[in-house]
Amino acid sequence: MKAKKPKAPPRRVLAVARPRRCAAVKTPAIHSSAVVASSAELAHDVSVGPYAIIGPRVRIGAGSSVGAHAVIEGHTTIGAGNQIFQFAAVGALPQDLKYRGEDSELIIGDRNIIREFATLHPGTSGGGMVTRVGNGNLLMAYTHVAHDCIVGNNNIVANGAQLGGHVIVGDYAVIGALVGILQFTTIGESVMLGGGAMVALDVPPFCNATGDRAVLHGLNTIGLHRRGFSEETIAALKQAYRIMFRSGLKVAEAAQRIRAEVPGAEVERFVAFIEASKHGVCRERGRAAGGDSSSAA
Repeated sequence: MKAKKPKAPPRRVLAVARPRRCAAVKTPAIHSSAVVASSAELAHDVSVGPYAIIGPRVRIGAGSSVGAHAVIEGHTTIGAGNQIFQFAAVGALPQDLKYRGEDSELIIGDRNIIREFATLHPGTSGGGMVTRVGNGNLLMAYTHVAHDCIVGNNNIVANGAQLGGHVIVGDYAVIGALVGILQFTTIGESVMLGGGAMVALDVPPFCNATGDRAVLHGLNTIGLHRRGFSEETIAALKQAYRIMFRSGLKVAEAAQRIRAEVPGAEVERFVAFIEASKHGVCRERGRAAGGDSSSAA
């Protein structure tokens, strides 16, 4: 009589959580481990990764994605086509001791990329109650957008850069890694801030600034070429820069001379920014009130 073969132990099958599949009526693809409040409003094609948390007053537009472990909370509105990567913290309470629980907002536009561990906070009663981020911005890892900031369009904020409360950033600015921007500072359009710059004064449009404390180093000519500005426009901006910062004239006198000698819409934006600054404007090192120089901007 043949001996019976011992039975093989049953195979263990690990259960794998799968995202919810879209049916005929499309619904957001939410991972089974994510926590999404029932009152949150997500467009039909939003995807939410494992262990992400989305609060009850969050709205997310079409084509956006939320990575694993990201947290989106507060009164937060996010537009279409945004990518929010893992561990980002979006909409948490402002890091402002004056905040008293007011119903402030964080509003994010379309096609932004918010990378790992970035932090964005809503506004406060001391700054208009809203923080705004426009369209097409890249916020790299560990960047910080504090309460009441206004960030325009098509900006690049590199790893570890920090925007203090009430900071305003125009369009097409490049903010280098580890840059710190003081509260209430304004960064003009197409500005380049070098890595590690500590920015305590307003930086005029089209300029290049770096250092601690940041000072001007001429125009951001590379950025201007990338935006497609003509050689004539760049030459006009260089002339306006020299008059404003190297002629020894006071701001009002320099502005008057520039308007008389250097026409152009971009030149006017450059001058108007400097005239409107209440925080004070960055200048070149050693040129607190300008000074003659024949070197190119």
